[in-house]
Amino acid sequence: MPLNRILVADDEESMRWVLSKALKKKGFSVDLARDGDEALRLIQSSSYDMAILDIKMPGLSGLELLDRVRELKSDLLVVIMTAEASMKNAVEAMKRGAYDYITKPFDLDVIDAIIEKVNRAREITSQVSLLKEELKDRYQLEKTIIGNSPAMREIYKTIGKVAPSDVTVLIQGESGTGKELIARAIHFNSKRLGKPFIALNCAAIPKELLESELFGFEKGAFTGAVERKLGKFEQANGGTIFLDEIGDMPLDLQAKILRVLQEKEVTRTGGNQSIVVDVRIVAATNQDLEEKVRQKAFREDLFYRLNVVPIQLVTLRDRKEDIPLLVDYFLGKICAELEIPPKRCAPDALNLLSSYSWPGNVRELENTLKRAVILSSDPLLTTVDFPGLRLQKGGERAVNEELSLEGIVDMKLRVSFSNMDKMESGDVYGMVLEQVERPLIRFVLEKTRGNQVRAADILGINRNTLRKKIQELGIEVKRD
Repeated sequence: MPLNRILVADDEESMRWVLSKALKKKGFSVDLARDGDEALRLIQSSSYDMAILDIKMPGLSGLELLDRVRELKSDLLVVIMTAEASMKNAVEAMKRGAYDYITKPFDLDVIDAIIEKVNRAREITSQVSLLKEELKDRYQLEKTIIGNSPAMREIYKTIGKVAPSDVTVLIQGESGTGKELIARAIHFNSKRLGKPFIALNCAAIPKELLESELFGFEKGAFTGAVERKLGKFEQANGGTIFLDEIGDMPLDLQAKILRVLQEKEVTRTGGNQSIVVDVRIVAATNQDLEEKVRQKAFREDLFYRLNVVPIQLVTLRDRKEDIPLLVDYFLGKICAELEIPPKRCAPDALNLLSSYSWPGNVRELENTLKRAVILSSDPLLTTVDFPGLRLQKGGERAVNEELSLEGIVDMKLRVSFSNMDKMESGDVYGMVLEQVERPLIRFVLEKTRGNQVRAADILGINRNTLRKKIQELGIEVKRD
């Protein structure tokens, strides 16, 4: 909000008159005080946006009054006036918390400039406060982390306990269980709200580039380093850095992460200057780090530094009672994003979804629902909209396997010919293709023992395309 009410305190009547007339002409409400004691009484009994105080007045001086203001109303902006343009006065005023300092005689344009600067600062502060409220609303646990199962309630409690502190957190769980979402919830419910949240997937960046991504580099550090680049730790300064899939981090980099935790400083690649950073570290992995420590593939000292507060995320198959809630949430979200009328699941479809084992966890569920919403023309989703899921005998739980190619084609054709008026040209091909992709990619990854470079080469696609497909289809990559 812009300035409205201003207090002017000066023992010179002419100065009070000039400032009062000029400020009132601009629409401000102005109160006047002849000395420091009167000014203090007015500040105690009234509310002001800014106070303009002479440094030398009978009773309390401007600096003494400034000290009292800081105790009584720390949000009141104070401008100090003085007829003595000494460095000592300027330094002392600013050191005690004055917003600005001006020397008499001064042009009224100086006051205008200060007021304009104050209004800009207040507007930015207001915007930041609004942003914080929006972020709180956006990342409230009940709106973004869905689930009411006992396991999820325990996770909510842990987030509530750990978020206010700066303690390091290690989140463990299978791919697709929502590790980054938990990390964001911790950040946005902490005192670092409004500061950066920087996420980095350690498995998605080539080992030779990971160090410069984390710590940055100086100009000329290597071929192609045409200018200095800040690393993720510097970008996250004041906030939180989320190191996803930290189990894939090379041992030499693990030592440098340990140094950041211990010394609170980083050094850019090609540089020799230590840079102090104030960063909270939240790490995550889908691997058994304790086993990796035993295999000497992960540093024991780093593991204990990261594992101060462990959060173990449960798989979706272990909290199936949350599936109906997740389905409602995702259907609402997907339809809103696509700007289409709401859709819902028929009871038989919801039973099918609740019975499936979901090896890709929540991410696979979301992607499955998104495909069904896009491909179905009906507002009610039925079992035919989820051909990749198949119930075992008794209909109690689903097998973790894909339909055969013949089965998919047969099902798609039967659906097509029974809904000819709703099918679009080329629809069958697209639906069949998407059901074939997952088992094909899984098969090749299994044969290559999780080597994505080799798998992409065999499939004849770019490695980035393969990585994107793995994520979209909720495929868990198992490495030997």
